[in-house]
Amino acid sequence: MAIRLGDTFPNFKAQTTVGDIDFYEWLGDSWGILFSHPADYTPVCTTELGRAANYYPKFVERGVKLIALSVDTLESHKGWIEDIKSYCPELRDKDFPFPLIADDKRELATLLGMLDPDEKDSKGMPLTCRSLFIVGPDKKLKLSILYPASTGRSFDEVIRVVDSLQLTVKRKVATPADWKPGCHCMVLPTLTAEDVKKNFPEEVTVVPMPSGKEYVRHVTLNNN
Repeated sequence: MAIRLGDTFPNFKAQTTVGDIDFYEWLGDSWGILFSHPADYTPVCTTELGRAANYYPKFVERGVKLIALSVDTLESHKGWIEDIKSYCPELRDKDFPFPLIADDKRELATLLGMLDPDEKDSKGMPLTCRSLFIVGPDKKLKLSILYPASTGRSFDEVIRVVDSLQLTVKRKVATPADWKPGCHCMVLPTLTAEDVKKNFPEEVTVVPMPSGKEYVRHVTLNNN
């Protein structure tokens, strides 16, 4: 199944480390991130889950819920969490902050197109790749990122794209390459000069271009 940007993200029921959930009920009115990792008790995945757990307060500040998935059992997840907490000193003696979905029958991974045909377990069964889906409060897919098993994700980048997505929902801007909060944004090219006056109390700078077209317009937003 291919889930495209703007599609309604499918609802599902799943067994997790915090009990059985209905995805829509669990998400509520929040933003959500569902991300998969190839397997429990593997080194790169341990670093990823540890980093996501360390960054959990940053996601909470942004109204984002996290939930992870792999094609392992609930018992495996619970044992592996203790290893993750041991590997990351900041997590020791704390409850793990977000649920892990047990998908050992690969039903959800198949539904969401997460299986990697080139990565297999000892039984020759496909593992999940490093998929990441950001779902909005409207239950629509806002962003997806796909990594191979050999490459761990940057959760700084995940935070950055969440900030961009949430900003561009509120303001008529796009965020340029390497944007971070506090940097200038780009006024949407579809806005007329009159629209710009109505939508931006901030100063908008038109960048001169050899073409003479005034499509590059910078604005640094207040309280962005």
